[in-house]
Amino acid sequence: MKKKLIIGIAVLMLIGVNLYAQEPSHWRGPEASGVYPDKELLDFWPEEGPEMIWHIDSMGKGFSSPVFANNKIYLTGVHEETGYIFIMDKNGNLLKKYSYGGEFTESYPGARSSVTLHGDLMYMMSGLGRLVCMEEANGEIKWENDLLSDFDGRNIRWGMTETVLIDGDVLYCTPGGEKNNVMAFNRHSGDQIWSTAGKSEKSAYCTPLLVDLSARKLLVTMTENHILGMDAKTGKLLWTYPQTNEWSVHANTPVYHDGALFCFSGYGQGGVNLKLSDDGSKVTKQWFDNTMDSRMGGAVIFDGHLYGSGDKSRIWFCADWATGNTTYTSKEIAKGVVILADDKLYCYSQRGELAMVKADPKEFKILGKTKVELGTEQHWAHPVINRGVLYVRHGEVLMAYNIQE
Repeated sequence: MKKKLIIGIAVLMLIGVNLYAQEPSHWRGPEASGVYPDKELLDFWPEEGPEMIWHIDSMGKGFSSPVFANNKIYLTGVHEETGYIFIMDKNGNLLKKYSYGGEFTESYPGARSSVTLHGDLMYMMSGLGRLVCMEEANGEIKWENDLLSDFDGRNIRWGMTETVLIDGDVLYCTPGGEKNNVMAFNRHSGDQIWSTAGKSEKSAYCTPLLVDLSARKLLVTMTENHILGMDAKTGKLLWTYPQTNEWSVHANTPVYHDGALFCFSGYGQGGVNLKLSDDGSKVTKQWFDNTMDSRMGGAVIFDGHLYGSGDKSRIWFCADWATGNTTYTSKEIAKGVVILADDKLYCYSQRGELAMVKADPKEFKILGKTKVELGTEQHWAHPVINRGVLYVRHGEVLMAYNIQE
């Protein structure tokens, strides 16, 4: 009896590992929310900051984040005019390097999007609108679609910037065409599943969000001047909501919590909280705040409160999710990116400040701070936490910090 029980437990563990391996990677963490599951992280950092356990140089120009799958690290970067996927082990040793084609080299040259992993396949959209599926083992291209020439897509001022979203056998992306505005493809073959004209606007640097409701799966993204809500199975456009700013830049993935969406943009626009109907077919505005105008730094939810930073407002803020009432603002560090783990905010400012802050709605209390000195160009890449290690990309350099007790 005991032997059968042990065998049963072992089988269940193997099934669990296999299922976990088959889950696709996501932009901004396992739930695409900027929240990471790591626990037992340091409560305070030493005066000099957390220990940098390794760094690797020559990863190519780029602003994308590392992705973790198959016990390896994947990072995109550009050398000269060619985009590459770099594959490393957990000690920062380069294992493989595969080209996925030409990349955006005009204003702010470099890789914009992170690669998406699903099993042994890698999915990448370049800043030039080329969508490829590659074999992880040898870099062979399994299929490719040119979203600009084949699907009436249109490129945008600073290059297409979207980490493709995968759910099951379906891949979602935003060519931004008048006809093929948002699309779903079969991730195995690259064949079109559906297409919607949306509002026939250009794409807007936004990685979409999938919301799993009882009635349907809802796909949410932002294009030039609108927030779009679509039925993820059919592509039917269910609702739109106006969202405009000076440069048609809406680079933040929407945040979902407690039956509502927070959709926010920089350049002084701000953020709106939209209540979803039970079946996701309608939205109702609950509140709006123009100081919550992060340009590209994301936001996180913790214990009923929203945390992030502003663009024109240049503040770090905490707001009550239900009401939008601000509980604090701070300018102790410059504006930037925020992620969360173990009840702590990890803030990476555009001046290269790296800070750990207590997730407390009463105050912006810094628990540790350091300066990212390695790398060049803008401090825009979103940090990632994986197994107690904080990964920060700055230009051609990827750094790994030990933040676990």
